[in-house]
Amino acid sequence: MRVDRRAELATALAEVRARIASACAAAGRAPDDVELVAVTKTRPASDVALLLDLGQCAFGENRPQEAAAKVAELAELRPAGAAHWHLVGRLQRNKARSVASWAARVESVDSARLADALDTAVLRAMDRGERSAALPVLIQVSLDGDPARGGTPADELSALADRIAAAEGLRLRGLMAVAPLGADPDPAFATLAELGGRLRTAHPGARELSSGMTADFERAIRYGSTCVRVGAALLGDRPLASP
Repeated sequence: MRVDRRAELATALAEVRARIASACAAAGRAPDDVELVAVTKTRPASDVALLLDLGQCAFGENRPQEAAAKVAELAELRPAGAAHWHLVGRLQRNKARSVASWAARVESVDSARLADALDTAVLRAMDRGERSAALPVLIQVSLDGDPARGGTPADELSALADRIAAAEGLRLRGLMAVAPLGADPDPAFATLAELGGRLRTAHPGARELSSGMTADFERAIRYGSTCVRVGAALLGDRPLASP
């Protein structure tokens, strides 16, 4: 039996948007306060194209090489499409040049060396005409101290924020974090909200808090998340071949 992938995605997208609206209502917030980023890692560009047709514009990718290929393929599938690509996974400095050419936002900056590499790559991309503006970035904060998951320690956040704010090719927009595995996410989201408040005192334009995924985004919204990164609830638990 042939699966109507567009209908499948339309249903899932409507359900996720309804969950966001309900969580916002419970928190006394407007649904427009929260951006939905569809995490499309391992998924085909044809799925991205269908979501774009359905009005979803922000997409998150974890691996720069996979993302670059998908960006190019989507440009062929939807030449007039207005997709905004977020890098939400860890980034090595030697991939900064590739990312600078296609990313609308990098959410995983966690060191001064990476910030410097991105700054240089963005300025060069602008010189080549590959970008028209500076790159918005979020600082990834470690909430569990696990170096394998990335993120800067909270006590190093202020110095990194100042470094990014001084970079000509970058624009500091806020914080990103991943809740600890196997633990109640509420304390982590509360900590992120507190760190975000401190950051805004020094950098008023850094207002974004990217937190919450399929299993916990309602709770992240309760603690002020402005961006939720949702993959499985939109696209299924495993990659599915598009029709």
